[in-house]
Amino acid sequence: MEKDLITKMIELAIEQLRFSYTPYSGFKVGAALLTKSGKIYTGCNIENAAYTPTNCAERTAFFKAVSEGEREFQAICVVGGKDGVLTDYAAPCGVCRQVMMEFCDPQQFQIILATAADHYDVYTLQELLPQGFGPANLNEN
Repeated sequence: MEKDLITKMIELAIEQLRFSYTPYSGFKVGAALLTKSGKIYTGCNIENAAYTPTNCAERTAFFKAVSEGEREFQAICVVGGKDGVLTDYAAPCGVCRQVMMEFCDPQQFQIILATAADHYDVYTLQELLPQGFGPANLNEN
């Protein structure tokens, strides 16, 4: 993936921090999800007093995209930090990784973790979710 596109995704993910609803943890997360057609969907985390209904930024972006008919994805950028201050990488939680497994090729889908446009690392889904369970596990071969 070209550096300019990565930079754009990081900047969009950082912009999402301002929309984060985090009255309980104060930990803001933003995401930018790139489809195979080149469209980018964004998301932020949305907390809930009951905790379980809380939705992560990554899933917000995926659900927005899927609800508009998207099914093929290239990459996602995730940023986050306490009060929106990006001091370390904010890797996707297990539930978000599982949602990614539903729609993405684990060997090809890239996850960009960043703290700034010039400070990031790129992983594949397979690196972050080795031996993941997805639709292919349910197919009879």
